Order: sequence, then structure tokens, then C-alpha cells
Amino acid sequence: MEKSTVIGLIAGFISVFVGMILKGAPLSSLNNPAAFLIIIGGTFSCLFNAFPMAMVAKLPKLFKLLFRAEAEGGKVETVKLFVELSQLARREGILALESKVAEIEDPFFKNGLSMVIDGMDPDFVSDVLDAELSVMEERHAEARSILTQAGTYAPTLGVLGAVVGLIAALADLSDVNKLGHAISAAFIATILGIFTGYVIWLPFANKLKVKSANEVAYKRMIIEGILSLQAGDSPTAIQAKLMVFIPQSERGELAEEG
Repeated sequence: MEKSTVIGLIAGFISVFVGMILKGAPLSSLNNPAAFLIIIGGTFSCLFNAFPMAMVAKLPKLFKLLFRAEAEGGKVETVKLFVELSQLARREGILALESKVAEIEDPFFKNGLSMVIDGMDPDFVSDVLDAELSVMEERHAEARSILTQAGTYAPTLGVLGAVVGLIAALADLSDVNKLGHAISAAFIATILGIFTGYVIWLPFANKLKVKSANEVAYKRMIIEGILSLQAGDSPTAIQAKLMVFIPQSERGELAEEG
């Protein structure tokens, strides 16, 4: 599980609730179904208006990605695999790599390696993999735009909720005590709108952007490794090329094995 997402959510709720208590605002004021309906229901209605059904249906998958931790040491293991493949290719030829294709789980990696084994032109392999990577980046940007848009709609709906609440409060000025309570309740929608927009939706969109950038960097490393493998580079040369994609703090294990 991605701990930072859980920590961020918990810290966000605690900050708001404790802040309200310190400011003397009763937590019972959050018991406002109308405000929740306007903000939560309104935000999702905006998403349905803004995006096709096929994109909105991806929301559950996006939430899963936000709570899924990235595999540690993935790049290091990939470098080791490329070194192993290079050693095998130099001993037995490039066709010997066919026995390793089934062991690779990443479809992108598997596809690139299969093209190399099939003897396709290096420029063709590079173009295909680059195109696939570009399409993936566009797909990721399209998906996270759903959360970005939600983050812009929610605060504005908060203002709408406050206006609706004020209309209801000012409709009856006969009881001054009730008027104060009604005006206070009117701004609960604003709190919810700003909170969901700037603590949940927009930060979530940024996290997906970071995750996408990490995946793109990983796949660029795979492309470099596949092209180096096809060019017949030595295991040492391939490791040296791919090391640039590994954070300095994680290079020790590879250096010791080398």
C-alpha cells in the first residue's frame, strides 16, 4: 500500500477537524447532508458532464493506483536481467533469448524483446516502442485530467453551496438566533469544497503525474536496454548505460556485483 496517500488523507482530516475545534467551531456543524450533496454529488455530476462514460468509469482504477505502492528495486532487477540477457546472447546468439521471453511479465519489455529476436530493424523497434510510450503518456494525462477537473469544480461548488445556504438563511429573518446558525451552516459547503478540491482531488492528480513520470522513466530504460542488446553491446556496457536510470543510492548493489 502507498503509505504516503494514507498518511496524507489522515493528516488532512485531522488538521481540519482539530483546527475547527481549536477555532471553537463545533464538529456537529459538519452534519449537513445538503452541503455534502451539493459538493460530492455536484462534483461527480460535473465529471459526468465533462467526460465520456468510458473515462469516468476509470475512476475506481485510478483510486487503486493511488493506494498501490510502487515495487521497490524494480529498476535494479531490470538492469540485472539485461546483463543476464546480454551474456546469454553473446554466448549462444540472439535467438537464444526466445527462451527468456515467457519469463518476462512486462508486456512492453516482452514486445520489444520479441521484435529484437525476430530480427526487426533497430530503427523500427525504436519507433514502435517510442510510439507506444507516447500513447501511454497521453493516456495517463487524459486519466488524471479527471481528478484535476474535479479539483477545480469542487471549490466553486462550495461557493454555490454557500450562496444556496445564505438564500435559505435570509429567507426568514424573524428569528435572529436561528439566522446566525443558518449563516454558519451555509459555509459548510465552502469548507467541503475547498477541502476536497485542494486536499484530495488536486493532490491525487499530482500523485498520478509523479507515478506516470516514474513509469515513463522505467520504460525509457527498457528501450535503451533493448536497443543496446540488439546492437550487441557487452554486458558491462549495457550495465553502464542503464545505471544512469538508477538513483545513486541504489547503485551500490550493482557496483558490488560488478
